[in-house]
This record gives sequence, structure tokens and C-alpha cells, in this order.
Amino acid sequence: MDFEMLKKYLFDLPESKLEFPFGTDTMVFKVMGKMFALISWQAEPLRLSLKCDPDLSVHLREVHEAITPGYHMSKIHWNTVIIDGSLEDELITEMIDHSYQSVVDLLPKRLKKQLEKNILKAEKAKQEWKTNPPIEM
Repeated sequence: MDFEMLKKYLFDLPESKLEFPFGTDTMVFKVMGKMFALISWQAEPLRLSLKCDPDLSVHLREVHEAITPGYHMSKIHWNTVIIDGSLEDELITEMIDHSYQSVVDLLPKRLKKQLEKNILKAEKAKQEWKTNPPIEM
């Protein structure tokens, strides 16, 4: 997976927002204000930090050399994934989805409701656009 594919996948998740709270070297993706992915985008190879269930974290680290304890993060709840071509894209996207869902699951009820409302609104707008596309000039 390359940098552009990674960014696109992260941006395509519902309500995914990009911020730079730690400086310009670290891209932080959040859902409803909570971090679920960080990219050290100037590192070579790329490094992607993701939230992960503690037991799954340990298992992934044991099985894959490119998955290490979270860099500058809680080593229990975060893994850093080295994007060096050794991991299948499917595994990377599964870990991203797991991280995203782990964060969503811990959101307060009011934020979960707002997220669901925003997702439905976006889906409705997308459907509206498909049935009534803009007129070309």
C-alpha cells in the first residue's frame, strides 16, 4: 500500500478528519474528535500507528515483523505498522477498520448518535446526487 492509497482509505471512513496536533510530520486522523490513526508521512518507510485490542496487538506483533508496539503511544492499545510492502493491503485495511471501530465503540452516546446522523445525511446526499446529477455546462 502506498501513501496515496493509505490516505484515500483513511479519508473514506465516515467523518474521518485530518489534523496536525503534533506538528507537520505527523498526520492524525480522527473520528468525532478522537484519534484512530497517525501517519509518520515523512518517514521512510511510512509508519502508521493504529489503536488495537490489547490481545490482538500482541498476536499481530508476534506474527508480523512490520508490526511493533505503538511509537510514542500506549504500547498496550496501539501498534505501529511499518508500510514496507511486507504486509498485504487487506491486513492493513482490516487493522485500520479495527482501529476506527474501536474508537467509535468508545464514543459517548451523543457522539455516536451525531456520527450516525452525519453518515445518513452523507448517504442521502450521495443518493440524491446519483439520481439528480449536476447539469454540465
